[in-house]
Amino acid sequence: MNTPTVSTSGLMFNEPLIFERGAAGRRGVELPACDTPDTRPEDAIPAAFLRDDIVDFPELSEVDVVRHFTRLSQWNYSIDSGFFPLGSCTMKYNPKMNEDAAALEGFARLHPHTPYELAQGAICLMWELEKYLCEIGGFARATLQPAAGAQGELTGMMMIRAALEQRGNPRKKVLIPDSAHGTNPASCALSGYETVPVASGADGCLDPAAVAAAMNEDVAAIMITNPNTLGLFETHLCEIAQIVHAKGGFVYGDGANLNALLGKVRPGDMGIDVMHVNLHKTFSTPHGGGGPGSGPVLVTQALVPFLPTPMPEYDAEKEHFYLNDDLPHSIGKVRAFFGNFGVLVRAYAYILTMGAAGLKEVAETAVLNANYIKARLQDLYHLPYPGVCKHECVFSDHIQNETGATTLDIAKRLMDYGYHPPTVYFPLIVHGALMIEPTETESKETLDEFIAAMRAIADEAKTAPELLKTAPHIAKVRRLDEAAAARKPTLRYEG
Repeated sequence: MNTPTVSTSGLMFNEPLIFERGAAGRRGVELPACDTPDTRPEDAIPAAFLRDDIVDFPELSEVDVVRHFTRLSQWNYSIDSGFFPLGSCTMKYNPKMNEDAAALEGFARLHPHTPYELAQGAICLMWELEKYLCEIGGFARATLQPAAGAQGELTGMMMIRAALEQRGNPRKKVLIPDSAHGTNPASCALSGYETVPVASGADGCLDPAAVAAAMNEDVAAIMITNPNTLGLFETHLCEIAQIVHAKGGFVYGDGANLNALLGKVRPGDMGIDVMHVNLHKTFSTPHGGGGPGSGPVLVTQALVPFLPTPMPEYDAEKEHFYLNDDLPHSIGKVRAFFGNFGVLVRAYAYILTMGAAGLKEVAETAVLNANYIKARLQDLYHLPYPGVCKHECVFSDHIQNETGATTLDIAKRLMDYGYHPPTVYFPLIVHGALMIEPTETESKETLDEFIAAMRAIADEAKTAPELLKTAPHIAKVRRLDEAAAARKPTLRYEG
């Protein structure tokens, strides 16, 4: 496959700054005449709203502005324009019907201070969504408040601490496998715990013997990501849960990768005590741009008293839904009002439209797609942990390193083939990691096209490695100092 050529469509990548467009005297709007005699329209604008820190502010027509920002928007890579092999974030296609449900006027225009009597539909939706999530996961109750998975982790660890404090000893440590999500240690630290790393076994899974060696009466919990960040199912989870429970600890399940388990296994049945679920990953919400998200936390009966308030409840006698604040052992509110309610509506619509059979098919297809990519690329890319994977497969750049090509070079070259790169250099236990998560929404034809690009890049790494080292070739900007771009960004025009 040769380097893609760009014709007139590539002209949009030469879009100048807005300050370099327009002409003196050009206007996009005309201010009306002032009622005050001898006052110019521009003088009617309060001084507080006038900017004097930019010289030669651009003067443009409406069409100038619209076309400029439309062209800029076309630089964005989105799930509506192409395949996202972006592991860990599950950048999958989300049905537009769920967007329509969230946009219904009764939901979208519901004021957060609306009295319960006038918000019965919204509270009913939350009450039913909680029931669905608990049935799917195998838990007793759940809070829908957390705004993301990381906040869900923190909420779960706060509940564990509260439960242990009620027993008289909050304990001091939490076990974190090296294959867990990176936010897990931060959630522990914010909850006042010291983290103790636990190494995975040679097969990429957690060894019960390693957990037993680290587990004692000082350990409050273990946080397990399942499937883990290698895309592998933790086969010893039930035994590990027994080890932790025997010492009086809790098992926290990171449920960010639940789309690989839907309808196949319930984490609560395997000994998990508390688990967050990313609605914006598994149950249909656009995840790009940093949000909004939702990370409900599901718990077993032992942790129900510590759930955040308020909790949606139903009074059967009065046939009335309400939010219950009467939980004396609650850790308190962790999110304002109903949480990110629009995300809850999308998840509710997704679960109802998919049904039990559809949710099971989600898991089966996600796993099939990941294993198909693994099987088609493992002859050209190093696979550090062979075997059946779940929702994602993790390669490394070990083979490509022979000619000097790195994971970053592979990712940059993928942009020339029209693909957003996958997650790179994570998980940290794989040197030069290349994590590929196709999700359940992609067809075989799409996967075959992506596989063809990856195979072409593997060939280029052998025959023309400079193509990778200098990629991308068609983007607006090439290789940046990414550390400087993150730490010292230039966010405003300086003429």
